[in-house]
Amino acid sequence: MRTLRIWILGALLTSGCATAPVPRETSSVPNIAALDAEVARAMAATGAKGLAIAVIDHGDVVATRAYGARNAKGEPLQTDTVMYGASITKTVFAYLVSQLADEKRLDLGTSIAQYLEKPLPEYPDERRYSTWSHLSGDERWRAITPRVLLTHSSGFANFGFLEPDGKLRIHFAPGSRYAYSGDGIILLQFVLERGLGLDVGAELQKRVFDRFGMRNTSMVWRPDFANNLADGWMLDGGVEPHDERGTVRAAGSMDTTIDDLARFAAALVRGEGLSPQAFTQMTSPRLPITTRSQFPTLQDELPPEQRRAGLAAGLGVVVFDGPQGRGFFKGGHNESTGNTLVCLPRGQRCVLILSNDVRAEPAFPHLVRFVLGDAGVPWDWEYGDKEFWDGH
Repeated sequence: MRTLRIWILGALLTSGCATAPVPRETSSVPNIAALDAEVARAMAATGAKGLAIAVIDHGDVVATRAYGARNAKGEPLQTDTVMYGASITKTVFAYLVSQLADEKRLDLGTSIAQYLEKPLPEYPDERRYSTWSHLSGDERWRAITPRVLLTHSSGFANFGFLEPDGKLRIHFAPGSRYAYSGDGIILLQFVLERGLGLDVGAELQKRVFDRFGMRNTSMVWRPDFANNLADGWMLDGGVEPHDERGTVRAAGSMDTTIDDLARFAAALVRGEGLSPQAFTQMTSPRLPITTRSQFPTLQDELPPEQRRAGLAAGLGVVVFDGPQGRGFFKGGHNESTGNTLVCLPRGQRCVLILSNDVRAEPAFPHLVRFVLGDAGVPWDWEYGDKEFWDGH
């Protein structure tokens, strides 16, 4: 039913109305007035209470806009309102790991066993990570590399606690296929912190947030965020308060603003802070994606003839081929958050959408198309049947 709602809404927004825009196939981006009008239509069609959008063109942020409310009091959502980054955090983390690989601090193709002082299952359980002890007796963990973790091919479920018995396990040979896993990203954070002695939160602060002037972005809660903070709306219209996350979680703990995250997106599509080789590694196909949709995580692979050509995992992003050449994207979602980042390296163009109302998500395909033209984003794979989503 949710999938049907997405595509019905897409048809509503792109056909029938006299004011429906012509899809933009060139490098031009809409002006502010046109963007404002189109977002207003999308919010009215979905019932979304709040949405922020940024447009990057030729590697520069050319617009950041915020619409609607940040909370049930009706206080306005602004471009410096603190919102959840959700799983776009994974892309920021992948950028950090790519820098470390650039600096030869780690090798993306080396087993994580080479960075740890003892076998992974022998580490004591810590609540901030997953439960690695559950892997005891399965030596396949030694085949896991940083590249395997960034391409979501560890063999894990999204999170071990979602398994029927609550235990993390490896379901297939690491590196052999794509299956989205937040625990895989958490494992790489563990390797950096326990194996390399790094503080991931501090490294992201220094290498990303400070570097790009992201003054209202953090991997953990800051008291000053309370002054301009977005709560969220769920599918049933209920309000979910913004929680105060006290633990760095590379899979999704980042708080940010549309102003701040747009700066990162612009830097990323320019390749700033990465060597040309590292940028190519991150944003090029590393592993073909062979499933009908992103979720459920451990679904069967499609027969080869039914797989989408050009759809693959990059490092912390998904890569696709479309009418305007290669692109990459990353989504973020929880019960009251819908985010998406879509970038086209040709022309260094991106659209970033952060919404504190999950009901806005059905409008994302149309809004991205309105700004970028037909990019060929695999929305059917990204959203699939939302009933199976488990907090990505």
